[in-house]
Amino acid sequence: MNRSAMETLLGRLSGIRALVIGDLMLDEYLWGRTERISPEAPVQVVDILREDLRLGGAGNVINNLVTLGCQVHVASVLGEGHDGLLLRRRLEEKRVGTEGLLFDGKRTTSRKTRILASGQQMMRFDRESRAPIDAQQEASLAAFVRDNADRFDVILVSDYLKGVLTEGLLQAVIAVGKQKGIPVVIDPKGNDYGKYRGATLLTPNRKETEVASGVAIVDEDSLRLAARTLMERIDLQTLMVTRSEEGISIFFRNQEEVHLPTQAREVYDVTGAGDTVLSLVGLGLAGGLPVSEAAVLANIGAGIVVGKVGTSTVNVEEIREALAHNALEYDTKIRLRESLRDVLAAERRRGKTIVFTNGCFDLLHVGHVKYLQQARRLGDLLVLGLNSDASIRRLKGPNRPLISEQERAHILAALSCIDYVVVFDEDTPLALIGMLRPDILVKGGDYTPETVVGRDLVESYGGRVELIDLVDGRSTTNIIERILDRYEQG
Repeated sequence: MNRSAMETLLGRLSGIRALVIGDLMLDEYLWGRTERISPEAPVQVVDILREDLRLGGAGNVINNLVTLGCQVHVASVLGEGHDGLLLRRRLEEKRVGTEGLLFDGKRTTSRKTRILASGQQMMRFDRESRAPIDAQQEASLAAFVRDNADRFDVILVSDYLKGVLTEGLLQAVIAVGKQKGIPVVIDPKGNDYGKYRGATLLTPNRKETEVASGVAIVDEDSLRLAARTLMERIDLQTLMVTRSEEGISIFFRNQEEVHLPTQAREVYDVTGAGDTVLSLVGLGLAGGLPVSEAAVLANIGAGIVVGKVGTSTVNVEEIREALAHNALEYDTKIRLRESLRDVLAAERRRGKTIVFTNGCFDLLHVGHVKYLQQARRLGDLLVLGLNSDASIRRLKGPNRPLISEQERAHILAALSCIDYVVVFDEDTPLALIGMLRPDILVKGGDYTPETVVGRDLVESYGGRVELIDLVDGRSTTNIIERILDRYEQG
């Protein structure tokens, strides 16, 4: 992860100009309590205590962008009634450019009303139109995008299948993006992805990917097949699949995919998380980040949002705090132990075999690499527990380590045989092993089974210990002594 580039981008978000086009909605929340049953029917009675009305659908994408400080314009079609006018007024209060809005007397502006009591959503009822906009409205929106394209750095398309995003309009928008070099990022819906053909990036979730591709997703291989099938079918260079607790996977036409584990601590409400992903990945691309880096930024934002109740947003300070507080964690491999525990639990549910080893790895050498490669072959995922600087000083003296824990972690994370690196501060990894519960515990052949820390614990829940022969004559101590000898010899 290029943290410096992300910090730079966060500092200049106010200069990024975004167009949001799609289905606008009002999200209404009625908060109350329920303590009695209605005498009219066997249903609960909710006493409403608080009401909240927010922008939803494409409007929540706008909420995210405005909260992040961007310049935002919108293009859509609303009903002429009270809700349509209210929605426009809410947009104008946020200083969103609304000259791309059209009004139709035959449409009903989408309003989704949710009733919540005792911390749970009890019911939702919708008022909306789903009919496609007419040819004249389609042409007017396309003309607005075409005539104002030079005012936008990114175009974000939020499709909720409410009729605004016809195939003709989508293809016109995508064509403008290609002509002007503007990224067109789409959060899709439905099973007909042909209308998104040629977009810069699509951000479907796992279920949407399954439906659109026709491939049942049951594991990593079927996910890869579904993504490749979809990309080939609609001429897509990049596809980003959001996977809830399993994070985000980015698929490229001509290179290997990238998987980002989830950054969420607690998940209270996933409402609006896809809007946050669309917003942040779009801003990342507009700011010059490569797709994989923009996806890391989006992953961080989504992890924050799902920890809030209701359709929520994330702000710059929250992202900065996440980056600063977990500077190591936001590398795609380097994790804090609590986060890694959750990631491995998800991998274990999918049937993955988890291998664990640990050590100082102060000066990485060929013996280390061969040892780690052999360890990785024993299972599906290799987790490396890395002694912290303080731990090494206690074990090996005040002159060690030579390489800091941050640098050692990043060097090791660069090895393809390692899936995750986690730093621990204790003298032994016993507590870490207890938290991560690996299936296989690996140590070098200079140990015996009886001297391996954590052996009894791992075997108590059905795991096992494996010993791997080391390369003779290769150790950090030997390398240090050789360097000193040659230096003294002049």
